[in-house]
Amino acid sequence: MTNTKRTARITGLAYLGLAVTGFLGFLFIREQLYVPDDAARTAANLITHESLARLGVLADLGMVLTQAVTAVWFWKLFRPVDPVAAGSLAVFGLVNSVTILGGTMFSTTALDVALRADTASATQALLLYELNGAAFTLGALFFGLWLMPMGWLAVRSGFMPRPLGWILQAGGVGYVLSLIVAVTLPDATGAVSALVVPATIGEFWMVGYLLVKGVSDRAGQAMSAQVATA
Repeated sequence: MTNTKRTARITGLAYLGLAVTGFLGFLFIREQLYVPDDAARTAANLITHESLARLGVLADLGMVLTQAVTAVWFWKLFRPVDPVAAGSLAVFGLVNSVTILGGTMFSTTALDVALRADTASATQALLLYELNGAAFTLGALFFGLWLMPMGWLAVRSGFMPRPLGWILQAGGVGYVLSLIVAVTLPDATGAVSALVVPATIGEFWMVGYLLVKGVSDRAGQAMSAQVATA
């Protein structure tokens, strides 16, 4: 196995970890705890399911870690293709990791506040969970900006399917547009969900390709040689 193929596999594992922790923390556990516009039920859920809430915090921290690791390893994988584009991919990924960390601070504090078990704390816990959601919503900007150079590099690399790169670029644009729609038309949740579909397809394709195929042996040897002589 070439160094480049090994890099691709590690990148794929980190990206898979990001997908798993993201689903667990934001899409599953958060939905079990947060009740929009209902401070009492949200606080009650946090108190009753404290262990689940703490697992959600750990999952979010897992997102922070895997997003950062994935960004760095994508930079390592794509640096021989275009160092500037690879660097921008890494920067946007790392900024998104910091955004997730900020959101996690809100959900962690929400749990601590809810455990005080009074009326005021319930209202504060709901507000903190809403700020957590706002952080993830605004993070769509950086996530979209990280997908755009990823897709461009996939097209340019020569060792990944060009349609994969096109879908990732479309997904990046879709994420940025989803943020605009979410801010200007907050009730248009269906449109927001539809806009991120290309990104979801592209990301799962990218994860699968990195883990199963990696890069071709010929491309991997060429890139490893290029890195060695750089």
